[in-house]
Amino acid sequence: MNSSGKKIIILANNSGGLYLFRKELISALIASGNEVVAYTPFDAHIDALKDLGIGLHELNIDRRGINPVKDYSLLKSIRKIIKEERPDLVITYTIKPNVYGGIVCRMMHVPYVINITGLGTAFQNEGIIKKIATFLYRVACKRAKVVFFENAGNRNIFVDNRIVAIEKTHVLNGAGVNTEFYALQEYPKEEKVVFLFIGRIMREKGIDELLAASAKLAKEGYDFQLAVLGRFEEDYSDIFSKYEAEGWLKNYGYTDDVRAYIKNAHCFVLPSWHEGMANTNLECASSGRPVITSNIHGCMEAVEDGVSGFLVKRKDVDSLYAAMKKFISLSYDERREMGLKGRNRMESIFDKKVVVKDTIDHMI
Repeated sequence: MNSSGKKIIILANNSGGLYLFRKELISALIASGNEVVAYTPFDAHIDALKDLGIGLHELNIDRRGINPVKDYSLLKSIRKIIKEERPDLVITYTIKPNVYGGIVCRMMHVPYVINITGLGTAFQNEGIIKKIATFLYRVACKRAKVVFFENAGNRNIFVDNRIVAIEKTHVLNGAGVNTEFYALQEYPKEEKVVFLFIGRIMREKGIDELLAASAKLAKEGYDFQLAVLGRFEEDYSDIFSKYEAEGWLKNYGYTDDVRAYIKNAHCFVLPSWHEGMANTNLECASSGRPVITSNIHGCMEAVEDGVSGFLVKRKDVDSLYAAMKKFISLSYDERREMGLKGRNRMESIFDKKVVVKDTIDHMI
């Protein structure tokens, strides 16, 4: 670290996401002479993270559970980290690092930056979970240098609930997309339309709506394939087996590199219920593929409706069915042109280099 550089600690809830979506930011921070140390559960891309030149340490985080004993243990672990590392800046991602990292940094008078990458289920319904999350976030955000959001809708929820003052917030264009890695790919010439879904296989990603709309298309005799990439977070194995036997669904499981599947797809479909900023929408659009996605913050930003794809109503099978049916009816040239318009949108608004610079400008 040079004399002008800072010691920066990153707290995150999984190593895989930290590498896939923040490696360019980490590299830029290191290139500017900063020492970067990350604490995160180890799940994937450990060696690749180390190769970036950061210090990497395992931190035990129960990502989903609400267990006061485990959460207090996490808070104590973070306090020990901050006390021993004595950082100049702490950057946090996802709810538990945000909340407990923010609280510790506030108590210890350490500068910190919070990233709201999505609100998850905590803010979807009124109830005790939302009240607890609101209170904890209010405490955590109080002394933050800046609270980053990936869409204006999430920012407005925090401001409206008096969790953070609007002047302390900044909306990024998601994590951005590496337009060189997700390069423009030649549009497939096959007549049979391949719809692609990439993500965790669970209700909140709109899987029920996607399967119902696709089954309706299949029943009406449309010739298409639904290709699915992702891990089962909930039990869909029986219905997947049924539709695979019918011939229109193909489940490829999880893969680290989705580009070959994007290349073979005609259209990406993500009917999610809520997102911070859906990276898969950005990646597929950057690759030159039209996108059908929910008309909600975190999804709608990636698509110019009717130009680079279609926006559909959240949790609405009929709206999704109509958009998929309409897409099938388009000509090859119309589909390809949609994909090119999406690529242009990614280059002009969501390019990773621009997002990384915007982040550092508001953080350092």
